[in-house]
Amino acid sequence: MTTTSLAKAARPGAERAAARRGPWRYFLRHRAFYIMLAPGLLYFLVFKYLPLTGSFIAFQDFNIFKGFSGSEWVGLKWFRQLIEYPNFGRLIKNTLVISLYQIVFAFPLPILLALMLNEVRQMAYKRIVQTVLYLPHFLSWTIVFGLSYMLLSPTNGLFASIFSGMGADGGILQQSEYFRPVIIISGIWKEMGWNAIIFIAALAGISPSLYEAAKMDGANRWKQFLHISLPGLLPAIMILLLLKIGHILDSGFEQIYQFLTPAAFETGDVLDTYTYRVGILQGQYSITTAIGLFKSVIGFVLLVIANRVSRWTTGEGIY
Repeated sequence: MTTTSLAKAARPGAERAAARRGPWRYFLRHRAFYIMLAPGLLYFLVFKYLPLTGSFIAFQDFNIFKGFSGSEWVGLKWFRQLIEYPNFGRLIKNTLVISLYQIVFAFPLPILLALMLNEVRQMAYKRIVQTVLYLPHFLSWTIVFGLSYMLLSPTNGLFASIFSGMGADGGILQQSEYFRPVIIISGIWKEMGWNAIIFIAALAGISPSLYEAAKMDGANRWKQFLHISLPGLLPAIMILLLLKIGHILDSGFEQIYQFLTPAAFETGDVLDTYTYRVGILQGQYSITTAIGLFKSVIGFVLLVIANRVSRWTTGEGIY
């Protein structure tokens, strides 16, 4: 064994010994990695963990002038008020229905797109298609709503005459029954290409030798997908699906707020838009904090249950 090989073999033991001698010496030895890690840790600390300290506002009659210490404690008052709100059932129903539509219709399409792009062999054409599909992600929802209005306007929209023949008088954006399809379709158009990036990366990580061996064994494209591509995509699919389930009460405030009209409240008013009305417009910080805590608890419980089911059925999970 050469001197270089002996040094490499002894390196893990030396690093463990340095870590035992003192964490600071170990930190200084690997300071470059910790410096690169610092911005990400700082982001989560400032924007994710520190705001959790304000969750107890949900149990106070919070007054912005009295502050945390001077506000009166009211227990579960705001949670009871939320549940007793006359339109609470409508809010929950709309939120769950839109989120389930997104999971059923919007979630599988980036996977199919990634699989189709993976079959393209002309790299120039593949890059052009990917770029065109990624571009809508960088448009704000305000611009997307403007484009939708130009297409669906009841007076001069591009498809006004078509929809008027369907009995909608061209006013698709003013019809409550069409609100959810518009939300789902616009979301798919905007985010499908961007969401496919993770699945394209997962497919790129599959060894080409597996496909070559399958071809030699006589496997066609369907067999290759079933036994190579799908198992390779399964970890990414399950992790993203579990995260989506954990955020099932977050149906996308910015998109829905842009498209929501008074006529579409029956099918489009969700927990996020109600939170905006009572929290930002009316300044009721306690009940909005209670809504956020309620959503977090429900999402956490659903995530734990879905993760256990995923572990039991597919062997994949977040933890």
